[in-house]
Amino acid sequence: MRTPPNPAQATVIGMGPVGSLLALELARRGITVDAFERRPDLRAKTISAGRSINLAVSARGIAALQNVALAETVLAEAVTMRGRMMHAVDGTLTFQPYGADPSLCIHSISRGGLNKTLLTAAEATGRVTVRFEARVEACDLAAGSLRVNGEPVAMGEGPLFGTDGSASVLRRALLDDVSGHATEDVLDTAYKELHVAPGPGGTFRMERNALHIWPRGAFMLIALPNFDGSFTVTLFMPSQGLVSFAQLGSPDAVEAFFATHFADVVPLLEDLTGTFFRNPTGQLVTVRCAPWTDQRGRTLLLGDAAHAIVPFFGQGMNAGFEDVALLSDALDAALEGTRGPWTEVLRPFATARKADTDAIAALALENFVEMRDRVADPDVLLQKAVEKQLERTMPGEYLGRYALVSFHRVPYRVALEVGRVSDAILATVCAGKSRLEDVDLAWAQALVRERLGALRGMGEGVPARQKVTTR
Repeated sequence: MRTPPNPAQATVIGMGPVGSLLALELARRGITVDAFERRPDLRAKTISAGRSINLAVSARGIAALQNVALAETVLAEAVTMRGRMMHAVDGTLTFQPYGADPSLCIHSISRGGLNKTLLTAAEATGRVTVRFEARVEACDLAAGSLRVNGEPVAMGEGPLFGTDGSASVLRRALLDDVSGHATEDVLDTAYKELHVAPGPGGTFRMERNALHIWPRGAFMLIALPNFDGSFTVTLFMPSQGLVSFAQLGSPDAVEAFFATHFADVVPLLEDLTGTFFRNPTGQLVTVRCAPWTDQRGRTLLLGDAAHAIVPFFGQGMNAGFEDVALLSDALDAALEGTRGPWTEVLRPFATARKADTDAIAALALENFVEMRDRVADPDVLLQKAVEKQLERTMPGEYLGRYALVSFHRVPYRVALEVGRVSDAILATVCAGKSRLEDVDLAWAQALVRERLGALRGMGEGVPARQKVTTR
């Protein structure tokens, strides 16, 4: 770890998981951090539920946590998910493993629990000061000042980082400063969070080591396991239309809808109608903006403030954590032990990173369609089976899109490119086939070598397995 840049002070707006990890990483470099968080301290006050969407931690997020020596601590309270458990309308269960190697998995964890761990670790450095219930209302980048809870606050001489989420105040100020641009695309599908309570003694009432999905075409239900034996359940469906949240305006309508489409989980849902009407209906947004830095090169957006994505690849937090890890690498590479200016790091980092965050935004939207519409399609299931065979028989030569994103740390843009070429290969070799035994695997291998040869070794040097004890 290199000597900190000059000045060795920074300001962070937003202390969710990404902001807290950033503050911790900076503090470990000897940098003093002044942080502002609009919410109360969640370690001292319960924050209202209903908008959590559990986090799925995978290779990129784990690597960033390893950098700050917290991976084992975090994963000790995570639940391993080794694949998708598909629930048909008639209750039939089908398990789809994430990889040919059964050790390949992702990890379900509480957003709040993770945030608490990171906040505590950051403050324990003695270099991070967090002001809670401090809403940053405006930023004057030229003057180096913030308006917090109606009062002006002068920033320090160091950089200003915005990790204040998809509705970032700093993003608006920065784009005004540089005449930049941003798009905020709201998905026509919204979400509502529900809950399955644990069984006696904290037992799991569904398969605990799986991400559960009830795919129903225009809408779907998912459930992620929690360490205490409960499941966080989320309904995704259009806001308006014939089948939509707009049609579920009464308890009777909600009960009838769930009885028709999700009958197997209804007995497990805790206070279905009460929770349904008590919890808010959330929106899902994709944010793309440019640039992420101001004219002076001392302001930087990270995480959702720069590149919010929909949650259907489980990469929102992982991408934000990877931002922090790559920024740390950039500091090491650029400073070379000197106390050089922040401007040597922030702008080149942002320019290099944007292509990958645009790619994961596209991947997340594509995976939404797959999870909602295609996971039960026989043609897709056959293609998935062939993909597992290729991963098994061509180690080091073939990795599917999901493996590249979740179990490796190759750039997201590479995963996007490989995935689209792979889709074309699988569609070609599976055309007209209904059984795995009928697919010409040798032909599939030849197409992989022909069309993906330039990307061989794309996963080399990055461990696919995270050897951390989890439950």
